[in-house]
Amino acid sequence: MMDSAHHPVASTDEGAWQGATRVVRAGLPDAVPGTPYLPGPVFAAPYHAPGDPSQSPYTYGRFDNPSWKGYESALMSLEGGPCVLFPSGMAATAAVLATLVPPGASVLMAAECYYTTRVMATQTFAGGWFASQGMQVVQAPTANDGILHALEHWSGPLAMVWLESPTNPQLDVCDIAAIAARAHALGAIVVVDNTTATPLLQQPLSLGADVCVVSDTKAMTGHGDIVLGHVAVRDGAHADALRMWRTRMGVIPGPMEAWLAHRSLGTLHVRMMQQCRTAQVVAEFLAARAASGSVVRNVRYPGLPGDRAHVLALRQMTHFGGVVSFELPSADAATRFFAASQLVYEATSFGGLHTSAERRARWGGDAVNEGFIRLSVGLEDVNDLVRDLAQALDAI
Repeated sequence: MMDSAHHPVASTDEGAWQGATRVVRAGLPDAVPGTPYLPGPVFAAPYHAPGDPSQSPYTYGRFDNPSWKGYESALMSLEGGPCVLFPSGMAATAAVLATLVPPGASVLMAAECYYTTRVMATQTFAGGWFASQGMQVVQAPTANDGILHALEHWSGPLAMVWLESPTNPQLDVCDIAAIAARAHALGAIVVVDNTTATPLLQQPLSLGADVCVVSDTKAMTGHGDIVLGHVAVRDGAHADALRMWRTRMGVIPGPMEAWLAHRSLGTLHVRMMQQCRTAQVVAEFLAARAASGSVVRNVRYPGLPGDRAHVLALRQMTHFGGVVSFELPSADAATRFFAASQLVYEATSFGGLHTSAERRARWGGDAVNEGFIRLSVGLEDVNDLVRDLAQALDAI
């Protein structure tokens, strides 16, 4: 339980609130005179806990923290199910695999899901712990209903289906509802990595998924200064298992990071809407360049009517996100593009205030060409950004 200073507002109107209102008000405490809108972070290892510890809301810093609770409450109002906070997206991923997949069980995994997730689940050297415990992973492509086709031909037990939609960095989309229905018929639970979309643009739990994993490091917090992750679930028993894993393994988030994330959440709507609008313009500009025979090729953005993901994305997303991908002829062309741009930071990650991009092949692990570029649109003026992209492309 939480005291009145940390108790989230309960309102009969909350279910009807629109996205902007929900993110601004999510998880805020009651309006008690003399208290702040959002209480500051709570730094504590032990708490006063005389007598029966079950009667104290907080006892020890590894077990729980008011700052975690505040942000988890905010996330729950956006995700539509209980949420558990972790110190990174990969810590959240590891917790889901560890608690919800029995040793030796089978998992069907999107072949384009986040590279480190695939490494963790499939490789037996350092960092691939789950494969060493007997987890059997089968990969299937996200595009062209590849995962759904794999389920239709599946034989034998299946514990979990792991999806990512839109995928990072190739921006393919899968039919979450159809996959969930088929997976549930086979007795499997469905997990969706929703990092690219965030719960503002897509709500996997409402589409039938059982678990949603998000790296809050990206667009959720949006300032490039926090590493954090969370898991949202439909079944409270899954949340209990995840919290127990977090407590016993000690994979706990910092209170300052939790508080900063909650603070940053209030601007999620204005940030994402601006990024979606700009990304649409940028994608159309790049697609026009590609059509004219320039160095730009294979532009991908779910918001483009001609994109293979568009029809499905239109059905299950409210907007199409702030990430655009395209290809240049070579790694050298990408290097010259970055050198000529004034507004595009060459950096990894995405979803931040500043436009950034990277040549993804430099990391390995993703099936992309050497000149493949993942562009994360920031909050710069769209006209300035398009002009900068144009001159940078002209410089190649």
